[in-house]
Amino acid sequence: MKTLEDLVAEGVRGRAVLVRSDLNVPLDGGTITDDGRIRASVPTISTLADAGARVLVTAHLGRPKGGADPKYSLAPVAERLGELLGAEVPLVPHGQRPELADGRVALLENIRFDARETSKDDDQRAEFARELVDLVGAGAAFVSDGFGVVHRKQASVYDVAQDLPAYAGGLVLAEVEVLQKLTGTASDGTAVERPYAVVLGGSKVSDKLAVIEALLPKVDSLLVGGGMCFTFLAAQGYGVGSSLLEQDQIDSSRKLLESGKIVLPTDVVVADRFAADANTKTVPVDAIEEGWMGLDIGPESVAAFAEVLSGARTVFWNGPMGVFEMAPFAEGTRGVAQAIVDSDAFSVVGGGDSAAAVRALGLPEDGFSHISTGGGASLEFLEGKSLPGVAVLER
Repeated sequence: MKTLEDLVAEGVRGRAVLVRSDLNVPLDGGTITDDGRIRASVPTISTLADAGARVLVTAHLGRPKGGADPKYSLAPVAERLGELLGAEVPLVPHGQRPELADGRVALLENIRFDARETSKDDDQRAEFARELVDLVGAGAAFVSDGFGVVHRKQASVYDVAQDLPAYAGGLVLAEVEVLQKLTGTASDGTAVERPYAVVLGGSKVSDKLAVIEALLPKVDSLLVGGGMCFTFLAAQGYGVGSSLLEQDQIDSSRKLLESGKIVLPTDVVVADRFAADANTKTVPVDAIEEGWMGLDIGPESVAAFAEVLSGARTVFWNGPMGVFEMAPFAEGTRGVAQAIVDSDAFSVVGGGDSAAAVRALGLPEDGFSHISTGGGASLEFLEGKSLPGVAVLER
């Protein structure tokens, strides 16, 4: 796999470089509420600009339905990227050829405004990829630096890498190296340090079923919180009130529990409705009443999880322990995250809501060994799946 370092060594001054970044940040209206992915993209972009490249960045935001939609414009992202780079980053509308200058950066408007970006039709994607290549012209290079999208076979991720000399950006390279450590496939042959603990949260067992099945043989403990824990509790025969429950996953959950490695909460914070000002109380998991829903793990569970994590040498965490966006249900996530920070483990936060929680709750980002920018990509890598956007770079 050729890398950003290789490209810079070849020389990029005056050369156009198409960079696929992951700038899919949360917005409140036009205000960015978490710029973590933008900040993570800066090192690769600035390295190219500092070396004199003419940089055109492509990225997506949200899920527009194959057409321009002001709600999903990358305009706020272009402004923030410019602030971080210390130079204006113009936003280029679709169909307009960018004016690229040595050492300068431009951002193409939301790549998903063109439905061909995500098309399942290979020919449509290839056609769009050729149009992207035409924007940067002959002699250009492609740098893949959006780890959050490398598990997608999309035009700006996969197809352009077949039309231009392709290189792994610093972010993609770092993410792959970290995940190889977690799977025992590191290039230097280093084994995973044990005990190896995985913390999984989030809402649905069905979303994490494949990764749980893949990880159970490899880990020493798998701690489960979040909404998904209630399906496991139901599989143990507990009533879960009006908590989130996937009835069709109960049998699968029961089989997973047979491993003896899954650790479930023993108490939960319940509410009489899904609201920050709801009535709340903490109850044992065998005492959830009808009409009450579990929205966080309780303090006894946090302590038990923390005890496991304190002795771990490797930790992977993906998914919050509760509805951390609401203050009454944030302490489970905060407590478990703090326990990871306090441990001596090599610790990886698996992107998505977990990374957002770290920043929203004011936890020290440098307290973790690595905070991934790609939740879905991280999970698929740990499942053992081939990631198209990485595989194409290895050709």
